[in-house]
Amino acid sequence: MTEKFEDLSLSREIGKAIADMGFEETTPIQAQTIPVVLEGKDIIGQSQTGTGKTIAFGIPIIEKLHARSKTVQAIILCPTRELAIQVAEELKRLLKYRKDVNILPVYGGQPIDRQIRALKSGVHIVIGTPGRTIDHINRGTLKLNNVKTVVLDEADEMLNMGFIDDVETILRKVPEERQTLLFSATMPKPILDLTKRYQRNPEFIKVVHKQLTVPRVKQVYFELKESMKLEVLCRLIDMHNLKSSLVFCNTKRRVDEVVMHLQARGYVADSLHGDLTQQQRDRAMGKFRKNITEILVATDVAARGIDVEDIGAVFNYDLPQDEEYYVHRIGRTARAGKKGRAFTFVVGREIYKLREIQNYANIKIDRQATPSFADVEEARTTALIDKIKETVEEGKLERYIQMIEPLLKDDFTSLDIAASLLKMVSGPGRD
Repeated sequence: MTEKFEDLSLSREIGKAIADMGFEETTPIQAQTIPVVLEGKDIIGQSQTGTGKTIAFGIPIIEKLHARSKTVQAIILCPTRELAIQVAEELKRLLKYRKDVNILPVYGGQPIDRQIRALKSGVHIVIGTPGRTIDHINRGTLKLNNVKTVVLDEADEMLNMGFIDDVETILRKVPEERQTLLFSATMPKPILDLTKRYQRNPEFIKVVHKQLTVPRVKQVYFELKESMKLEVLCRLIDMHNLKSSLVFCNTKRRVDEVVMHLQARGYVADSLHGDLTQQQRDRAMGKFRKNITEILVATDVAARGIDVEDIGAVFNYDLPQDEEYYVHRIGRTARAGKKGRAFTFVVGREIYKLREIQNYANIKIDRQATPSFADVEEARTTALIDKIKETVEEGKLERYIQMIEPLLKDDFTSLDIAASLLKMVSGPGRD
């Protein structure tokens, strides 16, 4: 179950922020959660990390805030500082056009004085780890009397890490007239007990990933800087002499940027995303099927109809928002019994997201060093030598031998002639 964000009757500011983030459709957890939370109901959301939960609870929390009241109105509890930072960053993107709303992540390892100053200046949403949140409550720097919504994100992880008592302490201090949203990948008994004690008639929303397999696809990832993505993409296409590649980006804007840069470098590339008309999409797909276009750059939603048998490689230029999308993406290659490649670009903390993808799909994605110019040149030369060997073994060279023989009479050695031909077909390189 998915639908377009524009069908959810969201505020203009949130709608613009979502459009800027490039999301065309809701994920299943978002489609089921957002309307229910907007109605004010408690929910139990069972879904794995990477399904778009932050957007699912973030949108309705922001939509229901009273920005003029400079008090904490929502608390989001996370098991780790990494997740707290990740949630805060996602909410910041949603708040791009809502400068009147302040959010603050609070976690250990960061000077508490800075957090205290921010809380005194007025914060609407606090995203915190249980320990540091309790610390602020005990100091009196975090006041809970106006909290309307509490989110327990990855509740089972908080249980595993021994935070459940802290969570209960916080819940007991929040006004009873509140909305409680609980998200957990699994539902062990202590979590179910928690829902019974602290939620009122919660609606149960369960999103189960389909178990999909990805055989015959060699999967590797590269850790790199954002600014290196385009260069590495081009090097890999050249290095593996790819005739047909599918490149996935998370936003429509990114798709258009990548296509523009690829075309400027001389590649035959085309785009596929939701802003194109059906006629434009059909034309792009037709050219890709006929191998007129060698690189098709697409968003996940637009790529749903792609069914091309001979795609040599899939590139995750951006890591997908949903883990299931990763499996769908790389399943576009290695069709009809053939082998395929999947290359994934990882920037900074995205390495944690990649681990979640590996755990979900039960796969191992190997790390590779980013290819240098020398690696590309060596790969081209190796491929050319292999092609020469293949041609020699095939035979039927009499006509070409006759063309070479006059050069031998001019005192050129066969080695000189072979090297010259190799230089000509290799293109410009090191002399």
